[in-house]
Amino acid sequence: MYNLLAAVGYGCEEDYNDSRKLVVENVTAGIRYFLVKPSDVAIYVEHGAADIGIVGKDILEESGADVYELMDTGLGKCRMCVAAKNGFVDDASRTLRVATKFVNIAKAYYASQGRDIDIIKLNGSIELAPLLGLSDVIVDIVETGSTLRENDLGVVTEFMPISARFIANRASYQFKTKEITTLLGKLAGDDQ
Repeated sequence: MYNLLAAVGYGCEEDYNDSRKLVVENVTAGIRYFLVKPSDVAIYVEHGAADIGIVGKDILEESGADVYELMDTGLGKCRMCVAAKNGFVDDASRTLRVATKFVNIAKAYYASQGRDIDIIKLNGSIELAPLLGLSDVIVDIVETGSTLRENDLGVVTEFMPISARFIANRASYQFKTKEITTLLGKLAGDDQ
């Protein structure tokens, strides 16, 4: 994401990608970058440690962070899906076992469907769960679907488009509206 911002004039003299520093800044431009895990971006922004951030919609929704979502950058497009072994037929008379690392997203999706579920929280290789009988379905991000296909799984439902979103701290946005709006305009290709 640094390259995206640097390309519109918000770079630093020091090459952010070649540094082991966790904070890099351009004092003249009034910009500081923090190197944080993607899952932490919304938290830093929500709590005011950062004014703005760019984070995946999946992480934003899962965290429930109280921030402004100002722009869809269109980068990193994929989708949140329910997937299962090919031929799976849902038996609505019993609780559905759902394996996922996106617990809050899965709960919200199935609550909107009025479906009883049992969540099985996993952190990786989610596709393995239905293959070994651990779960009936999975809720996960799908980009091309090749991992699903190679493991005899298929998409049952797509329910959330995912891409990188530009977010802002609510207070920062109120006090720095002009600066943030200018940056958004440059990202959108507007002449501002």
